[in-house]
Amino acid sequence: MTDAAKLLCELIALPSVNPAFLPPNDARGGEGRVADFLAAQAAKSGLDVDFQKVLPGRCNVLAVLSPPGKFQQRLFLAPHLDTVNVVSEKQFVPRSAGGRIYGRGACDAKGSIAAMMTALGGLARQGRRPAATEIVLAGLVDEEHAQAGSRALAAGGGGAALAIVGEPTRLQIVTAHKGTLWVRLQTRGKAAHGSCPHLGRNAVNEMARIVSLLESDYARQLLRQRHPLLGTPTLSVGFIQGGSQPNIVPDSCVAGADRRTLPGESEGGVLAEMRGWLRRHGLRAALTSDKSAHCLPLETNPRLPLVRRFLQIARQKKPAGVDYFCDASVLARGGIPSVVFGPGDIAQAHTADEWISQKSLEAAAALLLQFLQSLP
Repeated sequence: MTDAAKLLCELIALPSVNPAFLPPNDARGGEGRVADFLAAQAAKSGLDVDFQKVLPGRCNVLAVLSPPGKFQQRLFLAPHLDTVNVVSEKQFVPRSAGGRIYGRGACDAKGSIAAMMTALGGLARQGRRPAATEIVLAGLVDEEHAQAGSRALAAGGGGAALAIVGEPTRLQIVTAHKGTLWVRLQTRGKAAHGSCPHLGRNAVNEMARIVSLLESDYARQLLRQRHPLLGTPTLSVGFIQGGSQPNIVPDSCVAGADRRTLPGESEGGVLAEMRGWLRRHGLRAALTSDKSAHCLPLETNPRLPLVRRFLQIARQKKPAGVDYFCDASVLARGGIPSVVFGPGDIAQAHTADEWISQKSLEAAAALLLQFLQSLP
């Protein structure tokens, strides 16, 4: 088994489920074990190690390869340490079969951690570090919930010429991803006895009409917008809750929709667009957004020097875009130009039988090492 594969198996065996998905004080929660393990691995490779406190008992781990003299630019390798929850404890037991490595976090995003640590550790052991670039592997907490780790890193004032955020991109360098806006819709009616429905006004019926038109007319309206890497924005209704029992005409109904946004779209603009659409169809609903789930889209200039260099080394003619949100947008908004890159396929993320191709893992480590070796 190669160094990267062995490292990934060791990482999978260390539970780091985001505490937001677990009961309080669950032993599987938090990124502490993985952070301490990475710190020890980094120290063995001759890297300087530090911790950045983010939340109680949860720290970003920073493994630093400094140039011989004063550095002129900084590069972040920024995978996240946390995972979603498991369906079975067996998912914490790494398994290798058929050229794949199985286990929770295999592709999202412990595969990226293993590839990045293997590349940076390999560079450090070679004894030929870049003359003017400081390279920092920043293992981030809380990506799967509220991105507290990337927010703390961006607010830390360190700045950087580029951050490579570790996520499963199938070895594609990604310069754009969609944002997320959760919209809450509420309709109001008038309660009445179920035997006399004509005396009431059914809020569920109103919401049903809205949802039906959202999935048809509004979805067609979104097709008029198009981004060269991301395609069109989308909307998906995730839940509807209304009424209390069959013999009462419901006077209230609530629905939640996931609106994926393109670069250039804003929260206020999307809500105004939806309110106008409701008025044009003679529909009434109160619209609000969930601020905690508002994640901005990403768009990084592919002509930035380090991005262009990375694309050239990867022999990738043009950058890619992805539908999902990640820490890259948080770092970019904090002033750190960011791209997304890593082994594995997002289709395997969060699944009960999560896996990553060992070939993809090795290719990512090799490409990252080649890129790091090219830095000034």
